[in-house]
Amino acid sequence: MDQLAAMRAFVRVVETGTFTRAADLLDMPKPTITKLIQQLEAHLRAKLLNRTTRRVTVTMDGAAYYERALRLLDELSELDASLTLAQARPSGRLRVDCSSALAISVIIPALHEFQARYPDIQLDLGLSDRPADLIGENLDCAVRAGEITDQSLIARRIGEMQLITCASPDYLARFGAPRHPRDIEGGHQIVAYRPALGGRVLSMIYQNPAETIEINGRYAISLNDGTGYLAAGLAGHGIVQLPTFMARKPIADGRLVPLLLDWCAAPKPLHIVYPPNRHLSNKVRVFVDWLAELFAKDDLVGNAKGVSMLCPALKFAAQQASAEAPEKGLIETA
Repeated sequence: MDQLAAMRAFVRVVETGTFTRAADLLDMPKPTITKLIQQLEAHLRAKLLNRTTRRVTVTMDGAAYYERALRLLDELSELDASLTLAQARPSGRLRVDCSSALAISVIIPALHEFQARYPDIQLDLGLSDRPADLIGENLDCAVRAGEITDQSLIARRIGEMQLITCASPDYLARFGAPRHPRDIEGGHQIVAYRPALGGRVLSMIYQNPAETIEINGRYAISLNDGTGYLAAGLAGHGIVQLPTFMARKPIADGRLVPLLLDWCAAPKPLHIVYPPNRHLSNKVRVFVDWLAELFAKDDLVGNAKGVSMLCPALKFAAQQASAEAPEKGLIETA
């Protein structure tokens, strides 16, 4: 049984009072309307209509079903109409949460392209390293780094984040440069990063083709925000392990010096996540597609091209990630 067709037939019979008129309005043979109503009653195990040779009346169960069915059909029509219009010109407010570092370094400088393409979308961009409650805060989507553990969200992988170890010239003048990752645990100081919701300080993970090492250095300051973490590294408070999109400019102008170039950390995946009830929104879809396109063009976010000039070992890490990661552009449930 085509339940949607049966619901439409039932509603038309109730509104017109006859099977013949309902068949005319739906452009269906009268026997088809009769069969659909019979199938619907059998499916529901309830009598919806009383039929006589002169008229059709609605039963108590039929009246209750009519009200709910009419509401559902009206909502479906509104949904179809809104998406059809949105396909032509997406519009409205789009609420997005993202880390301040990624937004400032990559997304905001390119937003004029998105605005030119979709001038009727008003973007509300919230910047924080704190994982936002998408449903509780009424957000449409969020950009997150790392593996997604929230089973209630839909996630799409849109890039990957490479990491590089750096320190300021002032720090190196005072402490020297480590020659091996294990040197960081003796005679050196790090700037520690602590997740925004608390928990332990994150370890620094190093790898090369031969081994992977976890380092937990001594620190005098920890931060839970990426921009603050970068500022502490620039101020000489310790060794930092930064995403390459944050490090490239300070390295280029000499404010940071790359270290341990024969080692790197495994790339972290970047996802855009959204609640299941938002995935039909066209404004979300066009933003996700644009962001994936933006990250694909950015060598230090979307892929490994050009990264080797900052850290030759990143080529190895990128190859490992490519072998293990799903194809970009696939929808993943996390």
